[in-house]
Amino acid sequence: MGRAEQLAEKAVSMMQNRENIRNMAIVAHIDHGKTTLTTNLLAGAGLISASALDKDKITEFAPDSEEAEQRGITIDSANVSITHNYDGKEYLVNLIDTPGHVDFGGNVTRAMRAVDCCIVVCCAVEGIMPQTKTVLNQALNERVKPVLFINKTDRLITELKLTPEELQNRFIKIITNVNNIIKLRQPKGVDWTVDVKKGTVAFGSAKKKWAINVPYMKKTGISFKDIIDACNNENQDELAKKSPLSKIVLDMVIAALPAPTDAQKVRIEKIWHGDEEKETVAKDMQTCNPNGKLAIMIFDIYHDKHAGEIAIGRIYSGTVHQGDEVYSVGNKTKMRVQQLGLYMGPQRVNVAAVPSGNIVALSGVSNTFVGDTLASEPMTSFEEIKHYSDPVVTKAFEPKNVKDIGKLVEVLKEMEKEDPTLKVKIDEQTGENLVAGMGELHLEIVEHRLKERGVEVITSPPIVVYREAIKGNHGDIEGKSPNKHNKFYLAVEPLPEEVYNLVISGEIKEGRRKNRSKDLRQLLVSKGMISEDAAGIIDIFKGNVLFDRTKGLQHLDETMELIFDAFEQVIEGGPLSKEPMIRMRVTLHDAVLHEDAIHRGPAQIYSAVRNPIYAGVLLSKPTIYEPMQDISIQIPHEYIGSITSVLQSRRGQIMNILQEEELTTIEGRIPISETFGITGDIRGASEGHALWGSQNAGYDEVPRELQEKIIMSIRKRKGLPEPVPKPDDYMERQ
Repeated sequence: MGRAEQLAEKAVSMMQNRENIRNMAIVAHIDHGKTTLTTNLLAGAGLISASALDKDKITEFAPDSEEAEQRGITIDSANVSITHNYDGKEYLVNLIDTPGHVDFGGNVTRAMRAVDCCIVVCCAVEGIMPQTKTVLNQALNERVKPVLFINKTDRLITELKLTPEELQNRFIKIITNVNNIIKLRQPKGVDWTVDVKKGTVAFGSAKKKWAINVPYMKKTGISFKDIIDACNNENQDELAKKSPLSKIVLDMVIAALPAPTDAQKVRIEKIWHGDEEKETVAKDMQTCNPNGKLAIMIFDIYHDKHAGEIAIGRIYSGTVHQGDEVYSVGNKTKMRVQQLGLYMGPQRVNVAAVPSGNIVALSGVSNTFVGDTLASEPMTSFEEIKHYSDPVVTKAFEPKNVKDIGKLVEVLKEMEKEDPTLKVKIDEQTGENLVAGMGELHLEIVEHRLKERGVEVITSPPIVVYREAIKGNHGDIEGKSPNKHNKFYLAVEPLPEEVYNLVISGEIKEGRRKNRSKDLRQLLVSKGMISEDAAGIIDIFKGNVLFDRTKGLQHLDETMELIFDAFEQVIEGGPLSKEPMIRMRVTLHDAVLHEDAIHRGPAQIYSAVRNPIYAGVLLSKPTIYEPMQDISIQIPHEYIGSITSVLQSRRGQIMNILQEEELTTIEGRIPISETFGITGDIRGASEGHALWGSQNAGYDEVPRELQEKIIMSIRKRKGLPEPVPKPDDYMERQ
């Protein structure tokens, strides 16, 4: 029996003791050391050798291991189960190492649904960076409790030569910044802030394999002076023996972070909104009951070369067995589980059964998808896994060999299923396969994966996805069906910012609403919306809202699905350039409908609803928005001028300049369309001394002087007629 099988056997024996399980992710800004930390933990558990530890081989545990190693980054989340002895008791730690690059933030979002707690890794030299804030917010949004590991502490001593007082000030600054984020997002009634004295902060060097925190210092007598001396005397190897990173960090995880039995009491009300009184599975999930009804949340899917499609899920209640029939709540279909597995390093080890509180790999459930709920019977599904950012960069993909077109479409559909932050569609005008992702690197990885699956492609240059919006409003516009038997009276106006923020944050769930929600009405009234409006929301789609303010209209209910379709078609592509629309409110005030359903079909209703909305947009100060990134660049003081010039030459705004003793941090905001190739410019302007990171930051209005040029460019690329339609063009079509 191999080492992985032995550890799997041990893990299986520990699964039943839910109090001794920790489901944990490691999150950080790119290059802050989370993968090196993860590798240390695996080496401490005996899953990899010391030589692998030196080579930082955790990337081998993820599907894109070769590509990740070449690029020196984590691309996919890597799942692994390890065991740890703490105070004489054995614990099972289900660990997920997540990507730090902004383009792969969707993997972090999905991982947060699977875990109960996380280690936030922060570089002592760089401090809190944009993606540090993002991943911590992602964790807190899912009610995942954090602890903090301040990595690369040795560099403060050996490279920056900080005094003990300066070290203390640096640590206080990092901890304060982390706690400021936690205080804003933590659940009510709890204190999740990290505290050195409470043992929820550790310091160390993942590269040098040592760590320290207050509980261990009290236990062993090691002082911070000993740490400083070991670093200055090049004696960190000895320090790693006295204070091994894997022990200190895992001890902190076990002592400070919750087991599933405790975590699910806090998390279920956030991630599941079913009826607790009517659905007995609610109590099963809150108590993490292994004998209750089965409820699994699928958070990841990937394609295995040998086993096919593997779905990875968190079991919130019940126990799943090999051969069980499970029900997909999302697809309303039954499937049979062929195999169950645990990840022990790069190997997936088959097991017979896995109880609640654990993470499991399932094969045979090909009809499921990321975000799906697998259950023993129909139930309310878990809340949608909502990523904080939309795809913002698009490329057209075509096969080098025309015979591969069918395979290309098939593989792209598989990849879209595996990664919901990827959006694939066929351009109706050109027939091109358009793939939208979180950034340029994201799409480069798609190209690499296609090649791995036997499809070589040619891609277009990257295209930024803009958004259309309105700044004004217009009263009712009449829309008539082609047969003149149906009329709709609709008005458009900007969606209030408070409502838009509730939608994009996920506090208000998107979707068609046949049943009016009292809770939603109360929430919107509390934000200043009048009660009649709040009660009239019938569809929320991609940050836009459709209201019904009609009263007692005959046949409207029978026509409502077609009205939804038409509204959503407009949102998918506005009149300026067929780019998606955001932040718009459409209100249906009245309608006249033919009594015979045969005269109210799709061909009649779609144009009767679409055209007045299009006309209303063009009459309401239409504009376009572009996706933005917040950027943070740390440099020696002498490069301030050259770096600000790089940003300003790309339409970037300088938001803040923070000067410290050894470094200056420039915080800015820049259009994503201006970021292509910026890495080389920053490197050149700083002579290689810059440390920088970015995060997607929503949309800003395009400067008025650039709008016409951009709109015409988009229309030309899409094969649309050059002049933008006039409102009358849509009204004349009726």
